[in-house]
Amino acid sequence: MAQLEKKSVFLSFERRINTVSLGYPLTAFIHVHVQQQKLAAITHSIAAVPEVIEAFGLTGQADILVRVVAVDAEDLFRINGKILACDGVERCDTSLAMGELIPFRVEPLLARGPRAAS
Repeated sequence: MAQLEKKSVFLSFERRINTVSLGYPLTAFIHVHVQQQKLAAITHSIAAVPEVIEAFGLTGQADILVRVVAVDAEDLFRINGKILACDGVERCDTSLAMGELIPFRVEPLLARGPRAAS
């Protein structure tokens, strides 16, 4: 463990907090389509929405994949509206998570050991 810590392998432990216990039973994934030249400002605006728990830059049709939590469908609609209101956001496609099939994990990677970049 000490070696892994020295190598900065460990990230934030926030991921293990159950958002349902905080009153947010819904999880949704929002594919955000943006004006590319405004990506940095849009990312900053999206980060200001408290219900956004992570976001990734993408290749393909959408530009950003945003994971959000919500109290209910009405709350999700409000959150979606906040993201849509960001200057430079063109469109959002939202998918509601029906259940977590494979929780976040790294144990199989740790068991396999580090891999060299190819």
